[in-house]
Amino acid sequence: MALSKDELKAAILEKALNGPKAQLYVKDFYACDPEAGPRDVKNAANDLVKEGKMDFWSSGSTTMYAAKGRAKDEEHR
Repeated sequence: MALSKDELKAAILEKALNGPKAQLYVKDFYACDPEAGPRDVKNAANDLVKEGKMDFWSSGSTTMYAAKGRAKDEEHR
């Protein structure tokens, strides 16, 4: 059974905060709920950005997601 939208958002945020990489592709979040479709995962990640819990991060050619403040912390290391 697929996770609810709130459970999926919590799983995505947990991965963004505690994962080995600071910036993640949307496909990196697919494992948070293998039963959810790619669009559901992307919508949940975008909702987290709208809520201010995550940020978009751009390498110049690719847009990725990062937990609020985590990408900036990684740049200063």
